Amino acid sequence: MNKVFLIGNLTADPMATTFDSGHTNCRFTIAVNRFNRNNESNAADFISIVAWDALAQNCVKYLTKGSKVAVVGSIQTGSYEKDGVKRQTVDIRADQVEFLNRAGGSGNQGQQSNPVRRDSIDSLQEITDDGDDDMPF
Repeated sequence: MNKVFLIGNLTADPMATTFDSGHTNCRFTIAVNRFNRNNESNAADFISIVAWDALAQNCVKYLTKGSKVAVVGSIQTGSYEKDGVKRQTVDIRADQVEFLNRAGGSGNQGQQSNPVRRDSIDSLQEITDDGDDDMPF
């Protein structure tokens, strides 16, 4: 199983790229606090996140440097060659990004947030009340 759940803050504004195929990808990095059992010093890991298509567009539209997000996704590795040197990459491919700051707000953590999911963004439908009052709650 390859599943990752991270909460952190963006280190810079997201960067988007649109390809000839029409797909959009968005890259950003989040700083995630590292658990320190001895409480000696605060440390953070800087994790590269990649989102695609509608999720990427929403990230570019609503996130800025410092935004707090929760990311659910999977580890994706790759490699490339630059100047004759082979380099390895490790990214998190986002399936869901939850914006934890209020839009335009001061980042109150107790506020309700709205998740955005890659797998459901294209199939959003209007939610209607079917009038079923048999529900026990």
